[in-house]
Amino acid sequence: MGTGQPTEQRSSADRRRKELLEAADRVVLREGPGASMNAIAAEAGITKPILYRHFGDKEGLYRALAVRHTDALISALRAALDAPAERRKRVEATLDTYLAAIETRPQVYRFLMHPSEEASGSDRGFEAGQHSAPLLRRLGDELGKVIEERLDLGPGRQESARIWGHGVVGMAYAAGDWWLRERPCPRAELVSQLTDLLWGQLAMADDRPGAPGSV
Repeated sequence: MGTGQPTEQRSSADRRRKELLEAADRVVLREGPGASMNAIAAEAGITKPILYRHFGDKEGLYRALAVRHTDALISALRAALDAPAERRKRVEATLDTYLAAIETRPQVYRFLMHPSEEASGSDRGFEAGQHSAPLLRRLGDELGKVIEERLDLGPGRQESARIWGHGVVGMAYAAGDWWLRERPCPRAELVSQLTDLLWGQLAMADDRPGAPGSV
C-alpha cells in the first residue's frame, strides 16, 4: 500500500514542469530574448517564487528550455541523416532541418543563442546567450557520434568524427546566424552552397557497413 505515491508525485511534478516550460515557450515566442521571469510566471498563472521552486533559479529554467529545444533539434537532425537517400541529399536535408528550425522560430533561437539587451532589474542576469557555447558543444558532440557511426573514416576515426562534427556545427551556426539577420538569399540557396562547401572530403568517405541511410 502507498508504494505508488512517490511515483505519482513525480509524475504530477513532471506534468507541472512540462506545463511551465510550455508557458515559458509561449512567452519566448512572443518576446524573444527579452522574455522576463515575471512574464513567464504570469503566463503560467503563478508567482515568480513558485517558478523558482520548480527550476531552482533563472539559470535552471533556461537550462530546461535549452534541453527541451536541443533534444527536439537533435532528434530531427538524426532523422534527416538517417533518411534512405543518396548522401548529398541527406546532407542537404540535415542542413535544411537546422536552418528551418531557426527560421520558423527565430525568437526561440535568439533567446537560446543571444543575450538579452532588453531585460532589466532582477531579470538582467537572465541572459541566455552567454550559454550558447554549451549548446553548440552538445550539438557538435552529437553530430560527431553520428558521423563516427555512419562513415568509415579509417584510423583515428573517432577524433576525425569529433572534429568534423564540431566543424560542421560551427559552420552551420555562423552561416545560419548571419543569414537569419540579413536574409541575403533563399534558404534553399544557402543549403546548396553550404553542401557544396562540405562536399569535398565528405563525398570521398565510404559509408560504414550497415550504416542507416546508406544506399
